[in-house]
Amino acid sequence: MPAATLSDNELETITAAKVIDARGAACPGPLLEAKKGMGTVPVGGVIEVWSSDPVTKTDIGAWAGKVGHEFLGYLSAEGYDRVFVRRAK
Repeated sequence: MPAATLSDNELETITAAKVIDARGAACPGPLLEAKKGMGTVPVGGVIEVWSSDPVTKTDIGAWAGKVGHEFLGYLSAEGYDRVFVRRAK
């Protein structure tokens, strides 16, 4: 899994430019939603993806690194993960 760049406390303070609720969708659904959502936020903006699929945080982290966005980390919520990525380009 990619290393998170922010602590849980830092992640708690982020206000995402876009929240993508992909709970209930299986891989690769949440990743595809993240890709679509990233194009709707300005450079420097953050998307927050909600996913109940446990591999989403790994997939999104790997995708972010590959395409040059900044994987900020994730928080575990009640039955799902909140995954944060900052748009870099």
